[in-house]
Amino acid sequence: MSEERLFTFRNRWFTVSVLGTIAIAVVSALIGFVWLPSVQRDASFTGIWNAICSAAGVPRNWYAGDTTVEPKMKLTSVEVTPQLLVNVSANSIGRGATLALRCTMCHGERGMSDANSPNLAGQYGSVIYKQLIDFQKGARTNAVMSPMAMNLSDQDMRDLAAYYASLPRPPAQRKVSDALAPAIVAHGAPMRNIAPCAACHGGIDNKAGSPWLDGLPAAYTKAQLVAFANGTRTNDINEVMRNVARNMTAEEIDAAAMYYARELNAGR
Repeated sequence: MSEERLFTFRNRWFTVSVLGTIAIAVVSALIGFVWLPSVQRDASFTGIWNAICSAAGVPRNWYAGDTTVEPKMKLTSVEVTPQLLVNVSANSIGRGATLALRCTMCHGERGMSDANSPNLAGQYGSVIYKQLIDFQKGARTNAVMSPMAMNLSDQDMRDLAAYYASLPRPPAQRKVSDALAPAIVAHGAPMRNIAPCAACHGGIDNKAGSPWLDGLPAAYTKAQLVAFANGTRTNDINEVMRNVARNMTAEEIDAAAMYYARELNAGR
């Protein structure tokens, strides 16, 4: 029986096995912790150190005193539920009517705009309330609306929302069949992860926090879809509208905007 020891570097087979295992481990680490993360386009992977830390799941910057990181964008902080602003009082509506006098130049005397501002008559109260808070907090910005919302109290915003929601919603005089609605509105684009517009904005169903779109000026609707698509508007809950709009074509954006504008304007 051979007395030669197996686990010794004098044994060439043992030496080859150990060196081979080390080589495989090094190559695997370089591929998994350096090469694969570094070819990603995300900025968090930029640089070898960032790539290694991201792959290993450890922070790139360890705690160093009172280091605060400012978010790149402000997101909405409003929790929208189906019960939000459901039960409102007549006093709240009355106060809202008084506050709304300053809004008539853009949104019309009874919430129907003759400009390219959104119609607010009959709009869901939770939608108006959320947008006012977002304008006030900076989650949504506009040269006119941001200053207007800045000094409103929470009750003021609730009252305005209650007033506009109480106004009669003009009937949509559809002169075309619903079957002729653009495909993006009626069916969406499942292969691009786009749900039908009607699934959230009415027609099929309504999601809490989603606005009523019938009759909105086409220029306004198009501008908002473009803003969601390019990331200049970021106050949608869970990035729903940004994910939809960035996958829509320019033709689909135009078609949706024109469809919702025609539904009401055709009856005027």
